Amino acid sequence: MTHTNPNNLTPTVVIGIDHGYGNIKTANTCFRAGVTVWDKEPLFRTDALFLNGVWYSIGQEHKEFTPDKMIDEDYYILTLAAVARELSLAQLTTADVYLAVGLPLTWVSEQKASFRRYLTREKEIIFSFRGVRYDIRIVGCEVFPQGFAAIADKLPEFKGSTMLCDIGNGTMNIMTIVGGKPNPTKCFTEKYGTHQCMLAVREQLMRRFGSAVDEEIIEEVLRTGTADIGEKYLAVIEETARQYVAGIMRRLREHEYNPELMRLYIVGGGGCLIRHFGEYDPNRVTINDDICATAKGYEYMAHMKLKKAAAS
Repeated sequence: MTHTNPNNLTPTVVIGIDHGYGNIKTANTCFRAGVTVWDKEPLFRTDALFLNGVWYSIGQEHKEFTPDKMIDEDYYILTLAAVARELSLAQLTTADVYLAVGLPLTWVSEQKASFRRYLTREKEIIFSFRGVRYDIRIVGCEVFPQGFAAIADKLPEFKGSTMLCDIGNGTMNIMTIVGGKPNPTKCFTEKYGTHQCMLAVREQLMRRFGSAVDEEIIEEVLRTGTADIGEKYLAVIEETARQYVAGIMRRLREHEYNPELMRLYIVGGGGCLIRHFGEYDPNRVTINDDICATAKGYEYMAHMKLKKAAAS
């Protein structure tokens, strides 16, 4: 997050937000994309948000996959929580906010305008988060291609042909980059995010052992490669994860991925599954472990656009 040089006493802050189905990421924070509505103040206010007389608990669960992120109020509320977290780190409670967000590669053209309207419908907003009041004004919003933003500042480093694969909780976005230039005719979005792996793991554990394992335990295995559970449970999770990763590579090949002719650059939370359960050549495959990379990329692209506009 970087401040512009305002002509008034209210700072203008560019805040990049990666609206995932599993997690909301900003340049400096990450939290679960869950929203629970309360008609009165919740017992635990650790991550409670108060807006227009309504209380919301943030981050209890994940969002269900939906191709329309504007179907309800959740992503609007999650956006305010993300803004509050970033402003808190900057020790600000009042600011002009310029949002930098994104959508899956093949959804941008169709949903860009409506997503911008959804996020900017209220220009001046007063709300509280974690007991702190925030008074913000939304002064702009840019919507960028998801995944691509994570490598936007690195394009000069991309030589030859590279396939970019952004593996999120709900979707997997694929883009081919040749000579540092993205090919808009070779962009694809598939509903094959890490949540599909989670569902397969839960089904296999129930089928084989009749046991429901806590989702956080499964996530720990998928994220780190292990957890403090019995060997037979761990083996099933590992086996299912390997099958999921094999499915990712199969889909990449269907989109013309050839490891001998192109490099593979992986971003998003699914990168840890490739690292722990996949077979790949580390000399030809790069895994970006920074889960906030896309949000940082949104901020970078927004600043570049604002700088260009100011110079013209």
